[in-house]
Amino acid sequence: MLTDIALLSLGLLILLLSGDALVKGAVNLALRAGVPALLVSLTIVAFGTSAPELLVSIQAIMTGAAGIALGNVIGSNIANVLLVLGIPAMLSGLHTSACDCRKTYVIMMGATAVFVGLAYTDLFNWIDGTVLLFLLALMLGDAFWTVYRHRCERAAAGSAKDEAEAEDVEGADTSVSTWKIWIYLGLGLVGLPLGADLLVDAAVDIAHVLNVPETVIGLTLVALGTSLPELATTVMAAIRGQTDVAIGNVIGSNLFNMLAIIGIASFVGPIPVDPQTLRFDIWVMVLSSAVLFPYVFLKLDMGRFAGIALTAAYIGFLFQVVS
Repeated sequence: MLTDIALLSLGLLILLLSGDALVKGAVNLALRAGVPALLVSLTIVAFGTSAPELLVSIQAIMTGAAGIALGNVIGSNIANVLLVLGIPAMLSGLHTSACDCRKTYVIMMGATAVFVGLAYTDLFNWIDGTVLLFLLALMLGDAFWTVYRHRCERAAAGSAKDEAEAEDVEGADTSVSTWKIWIYLGLGLVGLPLGADLLVDAAVDIAHVLNVPETVIGLTLVALGTSLPELATTVMAAIRGQTDVAIGNVIGSNLFNMLAIIGIASFVGPIPVDPQTLRFDIWVMVLSSAVLFPYVFLKLDMGRFAGIALTAAYIGFLFQVVS
């Protein structure tokens, strides 16, 4: 048991470091190739930060532990709202009213409704994956069009503005050398599958030792672990008073989890849906997303009391899952 926990921790650490290296390498390579900074944020950063979850889900399906894949996505979406926003709000409050993400939120709730509907077929297969990836393509197409119009309207600002935007992209470093970029890419591409293999194997062993469904491990240990980077980033932003985009980042992450990760993973193999997931877990995900409504549409700041309530709700969810 202790060996499995150590291997799971090692796999998670490798995943986090490899994902960060892949994002740094891909972002700087794209910016150096002249790809617009906003486009890099919407595509490469979004996919790169979801790479650990994607690799874990694919590895889980390939090893016959598909429950970990679905549990990871649902658990990560719950943790993103209740924990990633809850803890920073509890510490210092979040200035969520400054983030205008109404359109993205509506898209997320629509995608959530489709995701829940597909889950009630009791199995995510390649047909369901096609539907999810089609929705992802529509979302990205709309984002690209928005970026294009945005750049056309601000073309008069010149290259200095583009450079300023590039510096704001996660992982961007205008001073990094070309050979370091390729090292980052290599470390990311090698480390991600290695970390995913270690984590999934250890998670399956832990599930067998504790005699609990693999979905439970996915909902708790794996989901919490893969949400740590977002939590650390948001906590640091809260400490620095830079939290205006925190809620937008959570919405974007949840969208990619449902549409991209399950969409792609379902082509690797079918993903069965556990009855307990349909009775409880997936509805906690829906409710946690719905909690964001007043902060998105009523332009409210997320104060300490709200942070305490969200964090307590996540702890209660964990106790319910493992009991």
